[in-house]
Amino acid sequence: MTKTIPERVLSGMRPTGALHLGHYHGVLKNWVRLQHEYQCFFFVADWHALTTHYNDPGIIEKSIWEMIIDWLAVGIDPEKATLFIQSQIPEHAELFLLLAMITPLGWLERVPSYKDQQEKLAGRDLTTYGFLGYPLLQAADILIYRAANVPVGEDQVAHIEFTREIARRFNYLTGSSILIEPAALLTPASKMPGIDGQKMSKSYGNTITLREAPESIAKKLRTMPTDPARVRRSDPGDPNKCPVWQFHEVYSSAEIKNWAANGCRSAGIGCLDCKKTVIDAVITETAPFREKAQEYLSDIAQLQRKIAAGCAIARCVAQETLAAVRQAMGLNLN
Repeated sequence: MTKTIPERVLSGMRPTGALHLGHYHGVLKNWVRLQHEYQCFFFVADWHALTTHYNDPGIIEKSIWEMIIDWLAVGIDPEKATLFIQSQIPEHAELFLLLAMITPLGWLERVPSYKDQQEKLAGRDLTTYGFLGYPLLQAADILIYRAANVPVGEDQVAHIEFTREIARRFNYLTGSSILIEPAALLTPASKMPGIDGQKMSKSYGNTITLREAPESIAKKLRTMPTDPARVRRSDPGDPNKCPVWQFHEVYSSAEIKNWAANGCRSAGIGCLDCKKTVIDAVITETAPFREKAQEYLSDIAQLQRKIAAGCAIARCVAQETLAAVRQAMGLNLN
């Protein structure tokens, strides 16, 4: 009987250093689940980091290992998923180059995030070929593994459609069916707020990292802003106007949420009482992350061996695809 191979999933993250709860609830929890259901390839997108941080590359190497440790700490298993570093697979770059030969310039300029990122990062000079071409590099990252599915949020669906267009154009021009058109595997939007009520983001300085010390977590959450109407302990409040309530939505049971909401509206509980259950929940959730991370922090060589093994697996797959692409483009000269 022929063994059924699960569909391949590919996803990556830019190395930005230590990850936070927004990354966990928005991406990593989903990866942990997917690795049991699909053949998963998860990679560190360090070349992508250079598209916006080309003038400060020194932070990238440290950020790579910090991020990988966070992946492993939350339960990404290198025995179940292939973990690798983009820059260690040079075939990504060659496929990017070959696909650049057939990609109309207008396709890159119309990618929604191109102008959006330029506006958000207005303080940096992003008038580079690398930044313009990063959606094509992203497409090469996906297509070289012939991934059937790519987990993304709704804001990234346009990138997957761009990748599908590139695959169709390549297959049409070469008269082949080498490149697979991937599907967007929609990931539910993260409801993880920052400690100020905005979306949790390093750029806002409102994060709790996955391996943050319990004392630091407690301090940050105790000093969170609350409903401005609750000036005194006896003042009633509105949970919907309080950033702490957003944490309850993520962490608390229906019973605790009812207690917190009713106590807030009636001034039956103080803000610190309301925060304590959230503090306990966050510290409890992150405790195993801190413990698991120590295994790798105390043996970096073990970590590097695991990633080297993943890079070897990924490169074999990438080489197979690239060989077929080169042949289709008349470059098989051996």
